[in-house]
Amino acid sequence: MEAEGLDWLLVPLHQLVSWGAAAAMVFGGVVPYIPQYRDIRRTQNADGFSTYVCLVLLVANILRILFWFGRRFESPLLWQSAIMILTMLLMLKLCTEVRVANELNARRRGFADFDPHHFWQWSSFADYVQCVVAFTGVAGYITYLSIDSTLFVETLGFLAVLTEAMLGVPQLYRNHRHQSTEGMSIKMVLMWTSGDAFKTAYFLLKGAPLQFSVCGLLQVLVDLAILGQAYAFARHHPKPVPHTVHPASTKAL
Repeated sequence: MEAEGLDWLLVPLHQLVSWGAAAAMVFGGVVPYIPQYRDIRRTQNADGFSTYVCLVLLVANILRILFWFGRRFESPLLWQSAIMILTMLLMLKLCTEVRVANELNARRRGFADFDPHHFWQWSSFADYVQCVVAFTGVAGYITYLSIDSTLFVETLGFLAVLTEAMLGVPQLYRNHRHQSTEGMSIKMVLMWTSGDAFKTAYFLLKGAPLQFSVCGLLQVLVDLAILGQAYAFARHHPKPVPHTVHPASTKAL
């Protein structure tokens, strides 16, 4: 009887927690980019942020949305992808404007040049939009033709989350090659680690497709490996003389 009497409190509380977790899932992924965006605007310098991070996240989230049409999953995960795509486009717009303003005499390059040596290094935000639209159109058409194939749909979902899971590998490799994490924001890495851990727990508790859970765990392991590098290199290398460093994205090249 006592348990039944508390239902009036527990049921709304459970619903509130569920809504809070969903909101954190939708918006939590973009939070680490807010200080990065503000720093680039303040300093008018985008050297500390790799636009290839935007490329990877755009591809991963476009593929995830296409995967939804073949196998429906939690709505917050779908909204998360839409919000992340908008965020990456905003980051690209700012970085492109800042870079072009600082390179007045640089040769202008565009998506229509089809130059593989300067891919994703264009001079106008419109060129990035054209590339994203072209990729979405081609991938969407292929998905439309193959939507009835279970193998294709499952592979599409795996590629989507694997692409995002591998986002930290370039940073991991860079740290190993230089035997240093200088210029890398430890706070940003910690933010990514906590976010990825929460996201993986959400996948497991909500019964998301297996691809999400496996690649989420892989993402957490990569984050922990980067933190391990920071700890190891700090112990074995003397601290350099302080100098001005532009905060870099955790998973920037």
